[in-house]
Amino acid sequence: MASSRNPPITQISVMFICFVLPPLLGNVCFLLFFPSLCSWALHIIETVAVIVLLGLVGFRGANCVPTSNGLERDSGFSYEAINCRKHSASLTDFGGVGDGKTSNTIVFRKAIEHLSQFKSDDGSQLIVPPGKWLTGSFNLTSNFTLFLHKDAIILASQDEEEYPLIPPLPSYGRGRDAAGPRYAALIYGTNLTDVVITGNNGTIDGQGAYWWDKFHKNETNYTRPYLIEIMYSNQVQISNLTLFNSPNWNVHPVYSSNVLVLRITILAPIDSPNTDGINPDSCTNVRIEDSYVVSGDDCIAVKSGWDQYGIAFGMPTKHVIIRRFTCISPDSAVIALGSEMSGGIEDVRVEDVIAINSEAAVRIKTAPGRGGYVKDIFARRFKMDTMKYVFWMTGAYGSHPDEGYDPNALPVIKDISYSDMVAQNVTMSANLAGIENDTFTGICISNVSIELSPKPKKVQWNCTDIAGITSVVNPPPCSLLPDNGSSSCPFPTDKLPIDDIQFQTCPC
Repeated sequence: MASSRNPPITQISVMFICFVLPPLLGNVCFLLFFPSLCSWALHIIETVAVIVLLGLVGFRGANCVPTSNGLERDSGFSYEAINCRKHSASLTDFGGVGDGKTSNTIVFRKAIEHLSQFKSDDGSQLIVPPGKWLTGSFNLTSNFTLFLHKDAIILASQDEEEYPLIPPLPSYGRGRDAAGPRYAALIYGTNLTDVVITGNNGTIDGQGAYWWDKFHKNETNYTRPYLIEIMYSNQVQISNLTLFNSPNWNVHPVYSSNVLVLRITILAPIDSPNTDGINPDSCTNVRIEDSYVVSGDDCIAVKSGWDQYGIAFGMPTKHVIIRRFTCISPDSAVIALGSEMSGGIEDVRVEDVIAINSEAAVRIKTAPGRGGYVKDIFARRFKMDTMKYVFWMTGAYGSHPDEGYDPNALPVIKDISYSDMVAQNVTMSANLAGIENDTFTGICISNVSIELSPKPKKVQWNCTDIAGITSVVNPPPCSLLPDNGSSSCPFPTDKLPIDDIQFQTCPC
């Protein structure tokens, strides 16, 4: 049985914010100011409107009223929550205190340990009720849902003692910040099946300023914790959450399959270090949809291991879908492939993307020593405003884990297709630099219109050690990408298995 929390006046307000305000402001804006600035502002307004809508309605279509678990009586409040598991409990049932000051690390660990006994009995759910729940790292279990109420905030502890040290990823050989072990993620899980992290747009606040400051001062002895990391797992779903100020990467599924990331908002200062949004890493069958990221690094970075360690581990990332995605990242890419790509990246399909004030729409990052490959990459229907580059390929990214890498391990970059893209206020159309004696091949760019900024680069297409074709592209590309007439670049028409996996909702 579903119920609505929004009175009619709230619903009317939501409709006004989302559907009336943007075009109204647009008409006024375009009459009074510069079109480029207005377009950028309207993208912001529209995106904020979507976030407001999602927050106010609380994704009601996915929610059911919990029954027969005493939660409403015991917790002293009424709320809606997904109740798709046979067994359910609230954090307060285990002594949780949501005052933003009391540590709940032991409480989270105790609650999930208790609920893990039900993983073979239709699974369990832990509800995080309204409040500010301070905690260090805790591990999830299988057949499990972590559900955040819309007024729940998980606050990441800044006490390093509350983050266990764990071994470096085998495909990386060391921590990213420092050699040796690394801190466990705030929300962590390994060797899991069927794990869901979701809510009514509840919040996970990484309180990253403490960690960023240490990083900038070169005082990090171990790699900073990620916000969410799920390893060696199958059937992973992360949705309907707002993630703030992660100490490091935000969402990191690694060595996993059948991963869904839906309706996530990720926010971090644009100068915060390494706050990547969503980083699928050596994963198969991944779908990222309807999400919004403001980041100090790449909004999405597809990865698969680092130099000799990634080559030896040999687990590619493949069959990835990215749809309806919005990004703001002035110093990084909207979609990055690499630079850690030594296990291989293939069959990545990206469509319907809005990029605002970002360094590049799609960037391939690699270097001698990486080995591996990036191939069969398809991107289409991008709308971009205020970009340094539209297309960027870097064959000299550098950054190696140690001196043991093989400089003769050259990456294979081929069959990269971009189509149906519009951009304005762009400084440079493309910077495409392959590797000497290791040409990046099969590049296809079609139906792309780029309007330049008031102070563009004199050379709009910088091309070295690449080969491909273009069609209906303006400004005219470099000679290494000759016009092939009216041919369009390919985009796959087959359906990937991950498209058949639906997000878990309860039968109301």
